Amino acid sequence: MKSTALRPDIHSLLHAGTVIPAHPLALNQHRQLDEARQRNLTRYYMASGAGGIAVGVHTTQFAIRDPNINLYATVLRLAVEEVDSAQLDRSFIKVAGICGPTHQALHEANLALQYGYDLGLLSMGGLQGWTESAILDRVRAVADVIPVFGFYLQPSVGGQIFSYEFWQQFAEIDNVQAIKVAAFNRYQTLDVMRAVCHSSRREEIALYTGNDDNIIADLLTTYRFTINGQAVEKKFVGGLLGHWAVWTQKAVELLAEIKACVSQGHAGLDQLLTRNIDVTDSNAAFFDPAHAFHGCIPGIHEVLRRQGLLEGRWCLDPAEELSPGQLEEIDRIYAAYPYLNDDQFVTEFLHTQQVPALGLS
Repeated sequence: MKSTALRPDIHSLLHAGTVIPAHPLALNQHRQLDEARQRNLTRYYMASGAGGIAVGVHTTQFAIRDPNINLYATVLRLAVEEVDSAQLDRSFIKVAGICGPTHQALHEANLALQYGYDLGLLSMGGLQGWTESAILDRVRAVADVIPVFGFYLQPSVGGQIFSYEFWQQFAEIDNVQAIKVAAFNRYQTLDVMRAVCHSSRREEIALYTGNDDNIIADLLTTYRFTINGQAVEKKFVGGLLGHWAVWTQKAVELLAEIKACVSQGHAGLDQLLTRNIDVTDSNAAFFDPAHAFHGCIPGIHEVLRRQGLLEGRWCLDPAEELSPGQLEEIDRIYAAYPYLNDDQFVTEFLHTQQVPALGLS
């Protein structure tokens, strides 16, 4: 299948910046798909005011691609069915996670396009040993099928380092529409921002923050470079985040507040920078950097379980569980920052759904 351009309304929303949660996988106690709760999660993200969802990404668990599990196509389909049935009166961006060597990435890109996804979030993970030139050829091949949402997964979270020259060439690829940067390392983040600003396509690429330890500051910061005597600026306009898979309604409010702060001469900046630390503390509890992020997906699941959106925090891999002390850390941040959670919103949302709420515990 040949790629088509982004719809104008999707392009506008992507560039204006929005909240795109990374969609988890709902499982029952037998570690099998809980279809009702999987669908309900998609409805929750729409009800929260999120501007899109990313499905088949790390938060959805890469093991969905295992032939013995074979859930990749299923989760893509279920999410699209829910978005279509909602008949939203606003734009909603559908992003499909794409990974693997070129033949696998092309298969997933075609499947995503078949199901009506707008963009493919193209992981560069798992390609150690590939040259940068070979990885760029892979990006070009996928971009010929579906609009590409690039993803810089940096080494602190299991990715690899790419050169400034790599990002220069990446930004020039037609149909690269956005890049997500898991911006733990500011030096490596600068490589991407500077390369995009120098690109002939800089106005065509939206930049999104990925999961990291500085989310609010990412969204408040302007990157400025002098190019041919002229100042060129880019910002992270929104986030595609596993962190925003929980407390999503509050994340939507937060992004709106950040945008208002920027547009109003940075009024309220001090309060937002303080809140940045609260969000980082919460992120540490969910994502478990103390144990090299081992408990990141169970951490997300635990919050959704407490709210009644999931039945349990089971993962496809039985060994993927909360790390020692992580449960207590989640208890701590719940008590420390009650204003960050959207528990009341979720309770009201669940009252409108067919899936029973399980309650906090």
